Amino acid sequence: MPSPMPFRRPAWVEEFVGFIVKGNVIDLAVGIIIGAAFTTVVGSLVKDLFNPLFGLLIGGIDFGNIFVTLKGPSLPTLDAARAAGAVTLNVGVFLNAVIQFLIVGFAVFWLVKGLTRLNMAGRAAPAGPTRSEALLTEIRDLLAKRETRPGAVE
Repeated sequence: MPSPMPFRRPAWVEEFVGFIVKGNVIDLAVGIIIGAAFTTVVGSLVKDLFNPLFGLLIGGIDFGNIFVTLKGPSLPTLDAARAAGAVTLNVGVFLNAVIQFLIVGFAVFWLVKGLTRLNMAGRAAPAGPTRSEALLTEIRDLLAKRETRPGAVE
């Protein structure tokens, strides 16, 4: 009885595995995970720290409860309006998202600026010519002068 043919994976499977384990894909995955955690922290910063302070400065207004009721009962809080099934324009929630976006953008700006500065500082100034290169340059220059002098003996 002939032995069965061994199972071979298709070539595209090998290519896919090679693609997945490349450093760039793994770096991207780590970046997404850190970005999600960073977004959670910034969301809490906006909701729990900045908005209460802004609200206090402008007279005790809670941004999260700035809304316009389009249809349904007009209630004092957004949660109550949602629970009653009212259709609302959630202006305060949108303002929170804009503030959060600006904070994330500001933080990313400074992160990239700092990393760029570190990257530039880590690069060494280009090294000067080696001793051999300097001597060859000097010889070349002397030969060029000699060829351009009128009446030079060869």
